[in-house]
Amino acid sequence: MAETPPLPHDRGHELWTMEDGPSRKLMASIDRWVGAMVGDDGIDMPLSSDSPPVEAVITAKQDGLIVGAAVVDYVLQIWAPSVRVTWLAGDGKRVNTGDEIALLTGDRGSVLAIERTVLNVLGQLSGIATETKRWSALAPKQIAATRKTVWGMLDKWAVHMGGGLTHRLSKDDAMMVKENDLASMHTDLQGHEQRLAAFLQTVDLTETGAFLEVEVRTEKEALIAAMLWSQRRATEAIDRLVIMLDNMGPEACRSVSEQLVEQGVREHVVLEASGGIVFDDLKSWHECGLDVVSTSAINRGVRPLDLSMLVRGA
Repeated sequence: MAETPPLPHDRGHELWTMEDGPSRKLMASIDRWVGAMVGDDGIDMPLSSDSPPVEAVITAKQDGLIVGAAVVDYVLQIWAPSVRVTWLAGDGKRVNTGDEIALLTGDRGSVLAIERTVLNVLGQLSGIATETKRWSALAPKQIAATRKTVWGMLDKWAVHMGGGLTHRLSKDDAMMVKENDLASMHTDLQGHEQRLAAFLQTVDLTETGAFLEVEVRTEKEALIAAMLWSQRRATEAIDRLVIMLDNMGPEACRSVSEQLVEQGVREHVVLEASGGIVFDDLKSWHECGLDVVSTSAINRGVRPLDLSMLVRGA
């Protein structure tokens, strides 16, 4: 039996690997976001004070998955160099309620000034990773984030650490052609279907980035896209086309998948569903013949992991 090709949506390795930790791309994003975070907190130069030394412990107040240690390390290195951190549960580690996560030592003024930024980062990213793990436990290697993010690539990193797929890391990372794109191209043609067909027959694949994805709204559009792409693959050494089934329910997605199998073109495409996907219905989505389920529910509006930081003796 032929091995299933890896999904193009799995791009987390560009942000983080267990061997090397954060990549340059992720560190650049961390630098941009951290600058905004500390600036909004009134910090405009590296912290230092003559106040007495203290120790502060960060503790989990609920079970979860820790992500954000690399960001905290950067915050302290650049903005609070007198503060040291010892990680007891770093990035990717599971914690239970009451577990100690980190010990911060440094002068009292710097520790207290940086407290909120540290807890905000750890809580937000750990919350995303924890929620993603909950989804991916039911649909392993199938749950993907969207570009609807709060903290850009930091959200994507947390999704990756929680076992999800990052999807596109930026707009230019891969090409996604949606209804607004098609409406503004091939304007000499009438209708979504004709423009979709013309685009797929003429698109220059050297300009599509990591993968090419098209949004379809009906079963007919999905079949047109898959048939045309199978014809191109018969003569060109090109990757599978990602077809996003927009706002179709599980039964409609199942119907599309079955029709593509019947037509002998299923192997030429990656099927992705997006829109209206909720956790309570995830089992139905997982079992309807899709490759990917993409949602912003794993990272947008997610409750941060509940953490506390207490100075020893408080």
